[in-house]
Amino acid sequence: MTRNASAAVAASSEWVDDTGTRQPGGEVHAWRQGQNQTLCGLALSRSALRRFPHVAFEYAATDVLTEADEVGHICPRCVAATGGRRRRPRPRTSRRP
Repeated sequence: MTRNASAAVAASSEWVDDTGTRQPGGEVHAWRQGQNQTLCGLALSRSALRRFPHVAFEYAATDVLTEADEVGHICPRCVAATGGRRRRPRPRTSRRP
């Protein structure tokens, strides 16, 4: 599977929205279809995580969760694994000889 393939969500609980669609809740991790583990290395079956292939993992490190959110925790290791480098490295002006 390619590195730029989009990740789906695996979560510890679920809830149903107004349209009747299952949504992730609780602890949220990134997961790629066809694999039995999250991007941070947790086994889905041993961690009792539910798969949500219809929900894309679109969380960022700057997301703020409130008491009204069904999601309680976003895995920072999964955010880092899906984010990659956002900026280009700063060019060095005085290189070592």
